[in-house]
Amino acid sequence: MMQIGRMATVVLLGALLAGCPGGVRPPSPPTPTLPEPAPKAPQVEGATLYTIDPVASDVNILVYRGGLMARLGHNHVMTAKSLKGKVSLHPDLAKSGFELSFPVAELIVDDPQARQATGEDFPGEIPQKDRDGTRTNMLKPEVLDGERFAYVKLQSVKIVGSLQAARVVTRITIKDVSREVEVPVVIAVTPTRVTASGRFAIKQTEFGIKPFSIGLGALEVVDQLQVRFKVVAAAAK
Repeated sequence: MMQIGRMATVVLLGALLAGCPGGVRPPSPPTPTLPEPAPKAPQVEGATLYTIDPVASDVNILVYRGGLMARLGHNHVMTAKSLKGKVSLHPDLAKSGFELSFPVAELIVDDPQARQATGEDFPGEIPQKDRDGTRTNMLKPEVLDGERFAYVKLQSVKIVGSLQAARVVTRITIKDVSREVEVPVVIAVTPTRVTASGRFAIKQTEFGIKPFSIGLGALEVVDQLQVRFKVVAAAAK
């Protein structure tokens, strides 16, 4: 009986340490991000060219816990604040387009303000050591493989609808795997800026990502991710 008790304790401790994947391991140094040519937007006569404003833009990737022991883990918010790219906006929306990217090594894990703004599924602040552990696991080869695939890229394929209710077929490339996703987008335009906002879902496994799990799935990361975005671009000068 004592041996069984010790085994149960070991399993429980393992699950607790995995609540924010990475446990108590010291954080790895930031993965260097190789420079990438600036994304280009389609050049169409009559279109206005805009450049992404990364400070005003807000892209959050929501990662949810799962499994029988999900209560021992955390939901996570990954924030991209290094977005860059171009948007080409034409009076005929179907002739518009964009190309964006952001470095995976610069994703911010569980920024307190981002968690607070995201809602009740993301309560409280996550300790720094757990944030560091989650970031280390996020960049591992079986997940984002930050050393080999430095950027996530997004490119428009087709745009239909109106500014207030656009549907954008977007080619998303992660780890050199591309998938096309239809994204509902609301677009607001001023004389100097364009703002696109919306949300969509993707599955990690469709991009060759193996979601983190422990204890034969007793504690795991749910395959489907939710992406919420507000992308702001300023008219090129």
